[in-house]
Amino acid sequence: MSATDAFQHLADQLEQTAARLRDGELEPQEAARLVEECARLAGEAASELDRRVRAAADAPATPEPPAAGAAPGSPAA
Repeated sequence: MSATDAFQHLADQLEQTAARLRDGELEPQEAARLVEECARLAGEAASELDRRVRAAADAPATPEPPAAGAAPGSPAA
């Protein structure tokens, strides 16, 4: 599963779990379990976002291609 798929999967699970909570037809014990599940999923999603931000910050910058008609090495106008 790619990183994007993993994050989307977490977001989908969080959305589904939150929807079940909003339905309001749960026993208190089940509602408490779902609140804990939402917290766990949100923590995993936050960790995934943090990992992505760090990876993007560590990635080497790619140079922009020269503007059309510009000689290589000359500043783009």
